[in-house]
Amino acid sequence: MSHHKVQPRQLDAMLHQAVAMQQNGAHTEAEEIYRQILALRPMHIDAIQLLGALSLQTGRIDEGIELLKKAVSINGKLAPLHSNLAYAYNTQRRFNDGLASANRALALEAGFADALNNRGNALAGLNRATEALASFDKALALQPGFAQAWNNRACVLRDLGRPADALASCDQAIALQSRYADAWSNRANALSDMNRPLDAQASYQRALELAPGLVDAWNNLGVTLVDMKHHDEALQSYQRALALVPDAAEAHWNYSLCLLQMGRLEEGWPEYEWRWQRERTRASRRGFAQPLWLGEFPLAGKTILLHAEQGLGDTLQFCRYAPLVAAMGAKVILEAPGELIRLLATLDGVADLVEAGQPLPPFDCHTPLLSLPLAFGTELANIPCATPYLFADPARAQRWAARLASTDARMPKVGLVWAGGNRPHVAEFRKADARRSMALDTLKPILDVPHARFYSLQKGPAAQQLRERPDLAACVVDHTDEFEDFADTAAFVDTLDLVITVDTAVAHLAGAMGKPVWIMNRFDTCWRWLLDRDDSPWYPSARLFRQPALGDWNKVVWAVRDALSAEDMSKK
Repeated sequence: MSHHKVQPRQLDAMLHQAVAMQQNGAHTEAEEIYRQILALRPMHIDAIQLLGALSLQTGRIDEGIELLKKAVSINGKLAPLHSNLAYAYNTQRRFNDGLASANRALALEAGFADALNNRGNALAGLNRATEALASFDKALALQPGFAQAWNNRACVLRDLGRPADALASCDQAIALQSRYADAWSNRANALSDMNRPLDAQASYQRALELAPGLVDAWNNLGVTLVDMKHHDEALQSYQRALALVPDAAEAHWNYSLCLLQMGRLEEGWPEYEWRWQRERTRASRRGFAQPLWLGEFPLAGKTILLHAEQGLGDTLQFCRYAPLVAAMGAKVILEAPGELIRLLATLDGVADLVEAGQPLPPFDCHTPLLSLPLAFGTELANIPCATPYLFADPARAQRWAARLASTDARMPKVGLVWAGGNRPHVAEFRKADARRSMALDTLKPILDVPHARFYSLQKGPAAQQLRERPDLAACVVDHTDEFEDFADTAAFVDTLDLVITVDTAVAHLAGAMGKPVWIMNRFDTCWRWLLDRDDSPWYPSARLFRQPALGDWNKVVWAVRDALSAEDMSKK
């Protein structure tokens, strides 16, 4: 062919044939023809852009990007090129590039639904959910039959804490394409957010009938099975996900949480190390030149950095390992958030305490706090549970004792926390926060118990509820505006007889101080409280009151009320 002059008509015919093949899923054959055309006419823009789109379709994203960029260099005025580039960048999680390409496409063609959809996905990836929603809405106003946009819109509605609207959006996508597996899976996610695990399970199963290789659906089905307390089935679901994608970090992470919750700690800790591969936490992984210590080499004569991660409660729970590390002959540096520094100064075995963000002294190796149970081979039988290991400042505690004695001499003193720390910027935390918290109003039956004096230990936005309810404020004394950090809270807790709290840092503070603490726990409990126990192997002074079903705080509150009434507190 290349000997005589190629007729454009001939190329057109080849192109038509290739397009037809591509549409019928004959990808290899289509690709071959595109490459023949490009061998004859290297700058043939249609062949380049179609081959680029085909590369994206078959998951060869880098190759697709190169081809599309080449097409753009020939003609930068074609909106579909920029929109396809946006799709490709989004697939690679290069959301800033995705947004820029989508915006270029829209500058060329304002009402281009495909570009609006890709723009929405880029914005969603940049955690700009409200703008993403507007972009999907605009795409759907232009093209109401755009099933992908309905499905993507559902994802940002979930991020915005609007699961019922997300559900409706998935139903729109499914009405347009009944075999749309992703939409069935996202529909299940929304149902899970709405505490409807049975319905969610059915929807995941539909997704998996349509697409047995949908890793997300296997993984999230596991989470729903945990919500239903079917832990063995949940493990199988995670194993299905991992059989498909052995390095699926989310599935490993959920698998670890399930094992830990079941008390299978020795299997759970190694899996728990996958937390550092998750999209959510990868950014907070510390890139130290020094080696990570997970128990493999002796520490005698070495300086080790133990660094806090995750929440304040985790730090309070796992700092207990510092004395054990010191006992191995290491000099221990502990790095922790500022609000814990004064309190952690009372911890044994720490040679050097550093506030997070301050320069670190030299060290030989390091361990994140939540990797210490793995390093020490912690099982249920050997959890280091000697308390107290954190202490109030005696002078400060004494001052509170004197102040409270003048007003409430003989009454047993009970501290209250009804809501977890609010972390609304991360959707995953927001769901857990919503589930572990209750409205102050729900606690009312406890506040009616006579012969007890109640004190608020609630910080954060939820503390406002007390100021808005004079009737409840009359029963709950609030000195929290005098608590600057956890050492202040500890000094106050030291004077109390009992702390009643939802699963939050104060529970760990009280437990670490060896103070009686009653934990009002959500049904889909955090792994550290295990299953079906009303005690904690981590904290001898803790007693757990669990929801009998998802979201059922009333039964918990009445159980606490009964226990409080039965407690003969007069002996204090």
